[in-house]
Amino acid sequence: MKKDSKSLYYKEYLKLDELLSIQSPRSKELGKEAHDETLFIIVHQVYELWFKLFLHELDFIIKLFREEEIDESNIGRGVAALNRILEIQELSIRQIRLLETMTALDFLEFRDFLFPASGFQSVQFRLIENKLGLDGSMRLKYGSSSYKMPLKKSDESTVTKSENQPSLFSLIEAWLERTPFLEFKNFLFWDQYSEAVKNMLAEDRKRISENPNVSADEKAFHLKEYASTEANFDAIIDDKAHDDLIKSGHRRLSHKATQAALLIFLYRDHPILHLPFKLLSKLIDLDESLTAWRHQHALLAQRMIGTKIGTGGTTGNTYLSKAAETHKVFTDFANLSTYLIPRSALPDLPENIIKNLGFYYSPSSDS
Repeated sequence: MKKDSKSLYYKEYLKLDELLSIQSPRSKELGKEAHDETLFIIVHQVYELWFKLFLHELDFIIKLFREEEIDESNIGRGVAALNRILEIQELSIRQIRLLETMTALDFLEFRDFLFPASGFQSVQFRLIENKLGLDGSMRLKYGSSSYKMPLKKSDESTVTKSENQPSLFSLIEAWLERTPFLEFKNFLFWDQYSEAVKNMLAEDRKRISENPNVSADEKAFHLKEYASTEANFDAIIDDKAHDDLIKSGHRRLSHKATQAALLIFLYRDHPILHLPFKLLSKLIDLDESLTAWRHQHALLAQRMIGTKIGTGGTTGNTYLSKAAETHKVFTDFANLSTYLIPRSALPDLPENIIKNLGFYYSPSSDS
């Protein structure tokens, strides 16, 4: 890189004159400045800066996973970027405590000047949701309208464009579907897993039936309850049952991608699966972090406005609480814990597969 001979000055590099001049309290413009409006503006401007960095890292991960072949080093880079995003989210959650130093009465000093401006108009946050892969069918309505309704036309166009681009969810799903470890000459993971599950469930049912410390009625009750566990496993083992759950909106991840993700979770102790396991775990962490941020946001809204409507016209705290529960992307990965079985019950891998799952794997070595 060519070195610039021109000397660089700190304030000019960071454009601090411009940055520090863009806090313009609406209350001041209208004749009576509310002291806490400056706090409100700065916190939300900083949020948008964090969103910008979030998008910068997210776009980087998406670029990595758009490649047909993704080597192990790129998975590591993706994990590193997700770590940075999680730190951004941690800061975003902590920033809410700064807003909580403002009382509800302080907020009322300038709140009426904000209508109809609202965080619902944050284009960057909508881009984050869409680029992660938030399912449109899971989105809460903005009143009775689309979530894009509060946006200006130019911003609506930007957000709509992001809906039609490959999301991180879809790219991770495609990557999992290309996992080469599901079938080898002498080992079919899904067949072996299904057999192990069948044996485990039979053993559990036998343990309940033969328990001498419970009555016949209690045994019947526990066996009936255990049937739901068996039904859960049946639904993931049977591809048709799995597809039915996708059609009904109870699952998103394809059956093949689910198989690959489960293999990664079950055999994560093998070196070549360490990074894929970390990657999927970080996606679960990200969902949890965004949910925690939304919950904190909902609590803040309740603290500041009670049951009043938000400045954007929604039901405020009620809307935010519901969004925290429904606006999740990687739930299927979190739910894989339902289908884990003890290490002792895992099918033994042949030696040649163990070798391939070492620090180096070549697709041509065995398939």
